[in-house]
Amino acid sequence: MNRAAGTGDRSPRTDDPGPEGPVVLFDGVCNLCAGAVRFIIPRDRSGRFRFAALQSEAGRRILAETGMTAPEPGGSPESLVLVADGRAHVRSGAALRIAAGLGRGWPLLAVFLAIPAPLRDLAYRFVARNRYRWFGKETACELPRINEAWRFIDA
Repeated sequence: MNRAAGTGDRSPRTDDPGPEGPVVLFDGVCNLCAGAVRFIIPRDRSGRFRFAALQSEAGRRILAETGMTAPEPGGSPESLVLVADGRAHVRSGAALRIAAGLGRGWPLLAVFLAIPAPLRDLAYRFVARNRYRWFGKETACELPRINEAWRFIDA
């Protein structure tokens, strides 16, 4: 088990980080979602976030541990999911909590958590429904770069 995450040990991870940090579960075939992961990684300088595709075995297992159901094989996941402290946060709640964990001014976006989730999620759901049409879809999950593989569960 790689217990030195974020401390300079960049060996690939194949284990569930558990209490080592929050996990961002994303749609592994969605270009917008893969772009979000590529956006998060350089802004998360401490390396606290780990990543797994919702379609992966690890993603399905982590979702099940939170009591959420995984997308059907071949189905499209509805949301980005942040699993932190044993809780699953979805849609805009996940995105805003991720922003709160990034560097620079991104944590300022957490102020929008004060807005009721149904209102915040209106725009999120609109983009989620159209993301494949607007940004495209891959046939398989993108492989992480070698120097970033340690941040991916089951990479």
